[in-house]
Amino acid sequence: MPDDTDQVRAAVVARYSRLARMAAAGGEVTDGEGCFGAAAYGEAGGVPEAALRASLACGNPVAVAALEPGETVLDLGSGGGLDVLLSARRVGPAGRVYGLDASAEMIALARANAAAAGAGNTEFLPGSIEEVPLPDAQVDVVISNCVVNLSADKPRVLAEAFRVLRPGGRLGISDVIADQDADPVLRAEAERRTGCAAGTVTAARYRDQLLAAGFTQVSITLTADAWGGLSSAVIQAVRPAAPAGVLIRPMRAGDAGQVLAIYQAGLDTGQASFETAAPSWAAFDAGKLPLHRHVAVSAATGRVLGWTAASPVSSRRAYAGVIEHSVYVDPGHHGKGIGGALLGALIASSEDAGIWTVQSGVFPENTASLALHERAGFRVVGVRERVGCHHGRWRDTVLVERRSRVTGTG
Repeated sequence: MPDDTDQVRAAVVARYSRLARMAAAGGEVTDGEGCFGAAAYGEAGGVPEAALRASLACGNPVAVAALEPGETVLDLGSGGGLDVLLSARRVGPAGRVYGLDASAEMIALARANAAAAGAGNTEFLPGSIEEVPLPDAQVDVVISNCVVNLSADKPRVLAEAFRVLRPGGRLGISDVIADQDADPVLRAEAERRTGCAAGTVTAARYRDQLLAAGFTQVSITLTADAWGGLSSAVIQAVRPAAPAGVLIRPMRAGDAGQVLAIYQAGLDTGQASFETAAPSWAAFDAGKLPLHRHVAVSAATGRVLGWTAASPVSSRRAYAGVIEHSVYVDPGHHGKGIGGALLGALIASSEDAGIWTVQSGVFPENTASLALHERAGFRVVGVRERVGCHHGRWRDTVLVERRSRVTGTG
């Protein structure tokens, strides 16, 4: 964690603790430091007044989170508990909503508000958004309202949100972002006025950080302009789906040994590639695109069960949106849907990054791989006959490709 994270957090906690005291005392929280002021909630009837007074927000993430009865929700930086209480209504008694806040006084205020509202399906946790005190894959939805911008380690916050989401879980937050061409001096002044103590990032940078954390289906929608090149925005993303007991996450350097072992096991079948020996990790790392490497791991043990990665097909600009991919699954875990889940994650991350074509060459004898790709929407382009010599014999490959329907369609 960066050295200044604790200092920034301490300043934010002190500020919001003061605001919590103001709200608890019945005062109006109008010191000009809330990101965009209290959000306009059309569904806040019956919510304790203190929760409304403590809402220093830039949107209404509950309105875009598409919460369903029975779901488990986490609100990062829950403040006086307004979004928690509104979420609790939507998920109903079979659901549960956690509120996380670093200010003990905000936690106390939120608990009092939840008690007053009779919201028994809520729980407020003390802690920081950079270190969420929940186990892996614990919640269905993560929401947040004008809080991520307050962190000095935003990638860590997004990585934690990804970690606690179940496969297929959703991120739906409101936050403040900076215009790409904002004047630096005006932007800094606007950040000071709106209380964005750790600074804002642009939509492009936010997207990159979400993709690096492992999210796919990223959407960033501006909702309101502000002075100095700042805007409020709704940010939505999804953790890739996976079979029961399996989690899909970004590949890490610490996975190297297991990834290469699975690679070698696939090569040893003689049906995976013209290669006969897995490369070194340095060579593998240098040749694969950083945002399109995923591993499937056991939720119970963390063991790597399979992986997917991609490489550019050419350095020429015309082919910038064309990649070649690989999918390998541990031999002991074939037929469990892991390959399809990995391929789905790769397709989603590639489309988020503007990739329009994903392709691969498959030996015609590898019927399982051909069927997997067909299910994922790939088509057979053709057969390259006797294209390479493998173990002393010339072999054909089937060129398969998937053309995106959402990018590069013009």
